Order: sequence, then C-alpha cells, then structure tokens
Amino acid sequence: MIVTTGEYTSPELKERARKMAKLFGWFYAERRDQTLPRMQRRYGDDEFLVYLNDCVRYLKLGVTELTYHPSMAYVRAKRILSGDADGMITASGVTPGDEVLDCTAGLAGDSLVFAVAVGPNGKVTALESEPSLFALVHEGLQLYESGVDEVTGAMRRIVMKQAEHLCMLSSLPSRSVDVVYFDPMFRSPVTSSASIDPLRTMANHKALTHEAIAEACRVARKRVVMKEVKNSEEFARLGFTRVLPSGAKLAYGVIDIAGGNDE
Repeated sequence: MIVTTGEYTSPELKERARKMAKLFGWFYAERRDQTLPRMQRRYGDDEFLVYLNDCVRYLKLGVTELTYHPSMAYVRAKRILSGDADGMITASGVTPGDEVLDCTAGLAGDSLVFAVAVGPNGKVTALESEPSLFALVHEGLQLYESGVDEVTGAMRRIVMKQAEHLCMLSSLPSRSVDVVYFDPMFRSPVTSSASIDPLRTMANHKALTHEAIAEACRVARKRVVMKEVKNSEEFARLGFTRVLPSGAKLAYGVIDIAGGNDE
C-alpha cells in the first residue's frame, strides 16, 4: 500500500497520512506532481490510500476505486433526527446512552446510524478486520463534513478498531455492551451500487460462525442483531429465531438477551 496525498493537500493532512502509513507499515510517498500510474511504476505497488482536502480515497489501479462517503446512512441519520423510525434501530432496541458494538463495520453506515440514535452520551465501537478498509473509513469518519452538525458529530464519536470480531468479542467481559450487531457480506448480493460494488473487493467475505454468535450473546446486555437478506438461511443456521422484515429485501435477526432469553 502506498499512502500519499493530493497535490495541494494541507500540511496537517500530510501528517495524518504519514501516521497512518506508519501504523500499518505502509509506504508514504510525497506526491510531487506524480500521477498514480507513475508512482505505481516507481514504487512497485498498485494499491493507494490518497488523502485529499475534502475526502479520503482508496484505489487499486485498474481494479477498484472507493471514496469515503456516508451515502444512505446520511439520509437515515437525518430521518432519525427528525423523529422518524428506522428498521435497524427498532430491531436493536437501542436508546440514548446505550453502547453498541458493530462487529462488521464495512463503510460504517450502520455505525453512523447507531451513533446518532445513542447520542453523545452513548458509544459506538466499530470493528473492521481489513486494514485498507479500516484506514479508509477511520480517516473518512474523522475528516468528512456532512453539513449537519449532529451527523458530523456522530461520525467523529465512532470508535473504530482494526480487529477480527471473534478476537475482540472473546476479550470482552460478559454483559459489557448493550447491543452487538453484525452486517456480514451477504451470501447473495441484493443490489449493485457505486458505493457497495468496490466494497466487495475490499471486505472480509467469511461467513459468521456459531462461536461468534455465542460470544456475542455472552457480551451483550440487551440484544444481538444481524442484518441479512429476507428469507436468508443464515438466520436459522445461526440461531436467530426472531426475524423482523425491513423493506422489500432486508430483515433483521434478533436474539433477546435481557431477561435471560439467551440461556
């Protein structure tokens, strides 16, 4: 991975770029009017994380390109702020002040919606196992300006960690968060979009395991929630007996913890 900047990036962003490169042992290169193909030839790497003044971009030359953007999560967040219901929030039962562990962050869209719902006194921790995707989203959440103070504030409050969810869950005390959430890459994609298609090349495609769900049930105080396509066999395979439809294509599987329903 080559970490670089745009031609006119601020000194502060250049320093952020250097720190991210150092964190993962990636190579930081000054742009100096070089094109990315030229840098590829010079340094022998086709993966780039590019810091620009208004965004962060991941590129694998000739394969994929992805710029951080909250996409539909921004719309959902504004609806919540307006008092509208959200299927994920209803399924999870989160309330202001709750603590949520998002085990499969991806582009952190669901994490953003959770962060708006739990408010400034709550906490959302988002896990992403893939280093390149973690770097893109971590920096995007800190740098992107949404134009709505409450949404931008929620983005900044998300705590992202680069970790495998099973390792993280195994390390946490029992009943230490309110909700544990999973949004794995669907076995059968439901749609094609400019934001999701590049994500598929970067994301972890491993199926969830029974062990991960068992650990989630140990760690959660209220509920364990999984998003999947409607009628997915994953719900039954992983023990989600309560399934709440959301729209035409999606559903949320729920395991209730409060009251001892996980025993």
